[in-house]
Amino acid sequence: MHLNLDQIIKTLTTTFNESLKDGEQRKIIFWVDKDKEFVEEIDTLSLDNVKIHKLTEENQFYSKYLLEEDDPTSHYLVYTNDEIDVEENWLIDIVYYSKTFFADKLSLLLDDIGIDSSLKATVKKYEKFFNKKHTQKFKSYGIQTYTEEAIEIAIMSVLCNLKTPDFEDIVKTILKDSLIEQDNKYIGLIEKYFDGTVFWKYVSNMYGYEREENSLKTLFMHLTITALSHAVDEQYLSNVKSFIAERNKPNGLVFIDHWMHHKTDYVIYDEMAENIEKEIKITEIVNALPIDVFKQADTFPYFDKAIIIYIANSLESGHEDYEEYSKLINLRRVKHFYERYQFIYEALFYTVKMYEFYKEYQSGIPKASASEMWKSYVTEYNAIDTYYRKFFVAFDNEPNSEILKKLKAMIENLYTNWYMGDLSSHWSQSLDEIRDKWELPGVTNQQDFYRHYLEPKVKKGERMFVIISDALRYEVGVEIADKLNAETMGACEIEPLLGVLPSVTKLGMASLLPHRHIDIDENARVLVDGKSSSGLENRKEIIESAVPDSIAIHAQEMMAMNKAGRREYFKGKKLIYIYHDTIDAHGDKASTEVYTFNAVEKAIDEISTLVKIIRDDLSGTNLLITADHGFVYQREPLVESDKIQKEDIQTIEVKRRYMLSKEVRQMDGILNVNLSSIIKNEQQLTAYVPKSTIRFKIQGSGVNFVHGGASLQEVVVPLISYKNIRRGQANSREIVKVDIKLTNTIRKITNSLFHLSFFQTEKVEEKVVPRSVLIYMADEGDSVISNEETIIGDRTSDNPEERTFKLRFALKTITYDKNKSYFLTIKDVETGVILERIPFTINLGIVSEFDF
Repeated sequence: MHLNLDQIIKTLTTTFNESLKDGEQRKIIFWVDKDKEFVEEIDTLSLDNVKIHKLTEENQFYSKYLLEEDDPTSHYLVYTNDEIDVEENWLIDIVYYSKTFFADKLSLLLDDIGIDSSLKATVKKYEKFFNKKHTQKFKSYGIQTYTEEAIEIAIMSVLCNLKTPDFEDIVKTILKDSLIEQDNKYIGLIEKYFDGTVFWKYVSNMYGYEREENSLKTLFMHLTITALSHAVDEQYLSNVKSFIAERNKPNGLVFIDHWMHHKTDYVIYDEMAENIEKEIKITEIVNALPIDVFKQADTFPYFDKAIIIYIANSLESGHEDYEEYSKLINLRRVKHFYERYQFIYEALFYTVKMYEFYKEYQSGIPKASASEMWKSYVTEYNAIDTYYRKFFVAFDNEPNSEILKKLKAMIENLYTNWYMGDLSSHWSQSLDEIRDKWELPGVTNQQDFYRHYLEPKVKKGERMFVIISDALRYEVGVEIADKLNAETMGACEIEPLLGVLPSVTKLGMASLLPHRHIDIDENARVLVDGKSSSGLENRKEIIESAVPDSIAIHAQEMMAMNKAGRREYFKGKKLIYIYHDTIDAHGDKASTEVYTFNAVEKAIDEISTLVKIIRDDLSGTNLLITADHGFVYQREPLVESDKIQKEDIQTIEVKRRYMLSKEVRQMDGILNVNLSSIIKNEQQLTAYVPKSTIRFKIQGSGVNFVHGGASLQEVVVPLISYKNIRRGQANSREIVKVDIKLTNTIRKITNSLFHLSFFQTEKVEEKVVPRSVLIYMADEGDSVISNEETIIGDRTSDNPEERTFKLRFALKTITYDKNKSYFLTIKDVETGVILERIPFTINLGIVSEFDF
């Protein structure tokens, strides 16, 4: 095959144009054309500013004279088709300081790429690889120093279409494509343009994979099970022992870890891992082991299933190691498959919380005075309502999970029979004390809201915002207050108000308005100072007649405006009432009452958005958030015994949770409250509410979500006062994320498997918020050389031991330079900012390659 003369001229011209080295006057290139391929061409060849001289057996002496005496300054191309014999050669000293050029294809290729001719044999082996397209990509890698290994890895990287040459990526690309050799396009290319046995040799060296028969499937099993052997002691893995590497074990772990953590490739890993776990009968391995042995393992999804089953069964069997279950769930949050089972874990977590609470009050929630019960509900018991609610938010994401169906039955039983049963019947009994005068010592009545919290401020000319969220139960208020405290610089406090009875919208909303007196007429309409107060327009009029610079608006309308629109709309307004209705809108309709708890989640987000709008767009600093009433909600359909026949009594209104009547009498299971201490009561009305959470039997749908009665969930109304504090104000506290610090003092690693301890410097509380970090070892160029571990720093304990994290790392088995620095890198997961790079030295001594 004749080589292209143009290519040769190009290569020669480039070489002649290179700048002269020290002491060089000009350039001489010897062209050795052993195969006499260019004998004809040489006579017609011309190069700019270069003289061409033919060297033969006969003219050696003349040539020496020509180059050294006659013309010592011109560039020369000396062409010969004889091997120049070094011993005999007159010109040898000239040859030594010149360049020798071979015009065969391989030499040109080496020249073109910049590979030294000592590696000619390696390149020759893979000659068929170096077509134009491949060579271009190969060159784009810009490899600094060529070795046989660098060339082979680069060739495989080109065939796998990688951006940079890297053996780990080669293996991952191949495995991702298919575990069946015949179908694997990359194995096909390696066989065609490279050499399959060389690929497997690398695999063996890097990952300690050695089998009689090489296959991609057993390689994947080898890598996953080797990775697994770092989390589960080998003695427990005897069934799959043949898949555990005997050398370079950490490489398998790091390989799998990087794949699992890759932002898109993990999807393929997950699918493959699930198939392989069936193949190796993982259930048989895991089910024989105590939980402690595998609680750190996350190579396969079954470990999470096993942990979930363990906790669920333990709860069902009445084992009370609640702290252990919570710790396990916390531990799994940083594991790979957590996301897949996230909702099941969350539902489990709230079930555990509920049982923990139950254990504390196993002998029942104690009877106490109304005032004591109220205090206990506000400080402690309301958490149960939150756990129940959060359980169902998680449950609704996985309603078909058999495990969750089982937990649901347990949760319902605890909530309805134990908690609501005890709490509401004791509370109903204690209400006998206040049925004639509806008040509690030290608690503000809802109908005094305006007089107590707004009037003094409005009189002083302060600008006040009020958000009234329909059916915002007290425990939800607690969650909102916590959220605002953690996410904004403002100061946020919550207190309970004693809600009106009946605990319904028309009366609750009226009692929050400015008024002299409120009353209910004979048609059960609520009047504020003689005017109707139903609907936004009427309420707006009542507010505006009390305070001239005021306004009332629906939250949805406010959220729909843009910043400029809002500024314009609220300009000069001193009192702003914002009506929000997300919970009640869902709860009060039979078709959507099942979504009550999802509506609560939505309401929490919306209210937090409203606060930010008021703060950022309207520069509001004083804000109150409250409700017209709470609600009672159970998920399970009620049984007949949860309903009561209404007695034969003349009423002006009957609903599920109350009746209003002019008659006064005592009835079984029903509490009667004289309304004169709540409203003006010209009609002399008495409210009748079923005790506990019983509903009246009436026609119509929607029984599970109710309000109107006197249960704690209905009448403990939250009042959140939020004061926006700006940066730099006297009492401002910045929101800070907790810090995660390395506690080990030694900065030298002598083993490729090692542990490090970390510490969350302070506990999470009001303005100190959680931080998640990713931790790994990297080299100077920031390439990751270890597995990556995550810490979720959200511990709230005062005890430093409970804010300590111990992590296990594995280093890739590569050559480490003990004089270089390697960096333990701590990176913020949310922002991607590197928080710390701590230099370490790595000295692994004799690497395991030397097996004695």
